[in-house]
Amino acid sequence: MGKQFWGFAGAYPWAAFAFGRRGRLFEAGEIRLALLSLLSEGPKHGYQLMKEMQERSSGMYRASAGSVYPTLQQLEDEELIESDQQGGKRIYRLTKAGKKELEKEAASVHDIWERAEGCEGWGEFSGPDALMMYGPLAAVVKAGVKASSRMAGNPAGADRVREILDRARRDLEKL
Repeated sequence: MGKQFWGFAGAYPWAAFAFGRRGRLFEAGEIRLALLSLLSEGPKHGYQLMKEMQERSSGMYRASAGSVYPTLQQLEDEELIESDQQGGKRIYRLTKAGKKELEKEAASVHDIWERAEGCEGWGEFSGPDALMMYGPLAAVVKAGVKASSRMAGNPAGADRVREILDRARRDLEKL
């Protein structure tokens, strides 16, 4: 998990909390499905696609031109999308073959956007003030894990650890 966790979008060490143990929004081959899915909603240019991917992940995923445009070219080569120039921008749209591909991969597309919805609120956790919270947050997580370990086999002790963590969460949410 280490490399995936710290490598996520280059700057989001808390991504594993949002995405679970994987710490990534897109697995291999899923960017192409996400792009096809977005194009199923209507024609878009590359920047619109990148912006929408970022918005749907609450800012947790920031698509780069280096990942999006080669993928769009691949989709075009596979005849799943087509494009033309409009107003100085290349506009992409889904083909019939692209629609069939989406139908075939409907479950995977659903999973992708479900993970993206799980990012809600995590994208707000950025900036210098948030960076100051990493140390204390890591210390609380570490203490909670250690306490849980010590309470293994002791239901009353485990309940007490949960109670403390829940109280801390509620107090923070009130701020």
